[in-house]
Amino acid sequence: MTTLPALRVWPAVDLLEGRAVRLHEGKRDRATVFHERPWELPPQFVADGAEGIHVVDLDGAFAGAPVQHALVARLIAAAGGVPVQVGGGIRDRAAVEAVLAAGATRVVLGTAAVKSPAFVEECCRAHPGRVVIAVDAKDGVVAVSGWVEASDVTAIELGRRAAEWGAAALLYTDVSRDGTGAGPNVAATAALAAAVDLEVIASGGVSSLDDLRALRAAGIPAVVVGRALYDARFTLADAVRVARGDA
Repeated sequence: MTTLPALRVWPAVDLLEGRAVRLHEGKRDRATVFHERPWELPPQFVADGAEGIHVVDLDGAFAGAPVQHALVARLIAAAGGVPVQVGGGIRDRAAVEAVLAAGATRVVLGTAAVKSPAFVEECCRAHPGRVVIAVDAKDGVVAVSGWVEASDVTAIELGRRAAEWGAAALLYTDVSRDGTGAGPNVAATAALAAAVDLEVIASGGVSSLDDLRALRAAGIPAVVVGRALYDARFTLADAVRVARGDA
């Protein structure tokens, strides 16, 4: 009998105007505030077994440059050494270096991977194992600039480019499912993982422990979970047990 590898669960902290929020389908005007003091979240996540934390500066994603650097640094410090990956508006070398200097384990680049590929390749070469490429897609096509603009690049095309650059991993989000609780796009995530020789982190739409079981069964190694935790659909501790195959 083949034993499935564990699925790593990364709880998400999405920052908007200093608060932890979740967006519906990536739309700023459909934000729900879940925590007024987001720096209190990392210690709770670590206590519940998180192996990493995913932080997004949404203000930065919409502005095109990091906005909440001090708050992001505070969250990284609050994680107490547990890996933190950070994204949101990071589109130049100075922003990359600032996030890594603040203690982030990995930096997530999305829009820049489509609009400034030479820069992203340079970052991947300069920081091996520390650059994650965000593949934010709708109907298989990558969306950029805070998900408000469609590109002419498919998810698989971007994934293959990232592999050539030497990226550490891909963060795959089905934009149409993010924050909706409709379930992750397991088939599309698995198809990307099959097409590209890189770790693929699933994101968007997780709403139940069965969603985690489906991702683990598909061989996906990691998942970012946000709204389901804040809506108390399940606890992070329960998610970690399921992800390890203990429940």
